[in-house]
Amino acid sequence: MRFNIKIPKHLKQAYNKELELYRYFLENRQFSTAWYHLERSHIIGQSYPIEHTYSHWLMLKFGVMEKNTKEVFGQIIRLIVGGWKSFIDHVPLGNTGGTNVPPLRPLPIPDDIKTLLNTK
Repeated sequence: MRFNIKIPKHLKQAYNKELELYRYFLENRQFSTAWYHLERSHIIGQSYPIEHTYSHWLMLKFGVMEKNTKEVFGQIIRLIVGGWKSFIDHVPLGNTGGTNVPPLRPLPIPDDIKTLLNTK
């Protein structure tokens, strides 16, 4: 069994870039584009407990801002279980993290992120 504790530097940079874009579009009230970048941050960071949990925390805050009860409750559940599943490297790769997809369903990974994930 592999334990994931620390995200590799190149993934951390990509993860942070997605969060930068998320914040930019959120501040400019382009909510669907902001959410898109938040989902991308989730895909990049989902195998690492801190980044995975933080993406879900931001999704919870987004759900509260949008007054989306389904998203809020779904993110609370994901916050409870997501981090430890990352730690033991048992995540559905490609899952975007929102409540619009089942939490255990793997999804196709965008090509640019797939390239990142395959880079050592």
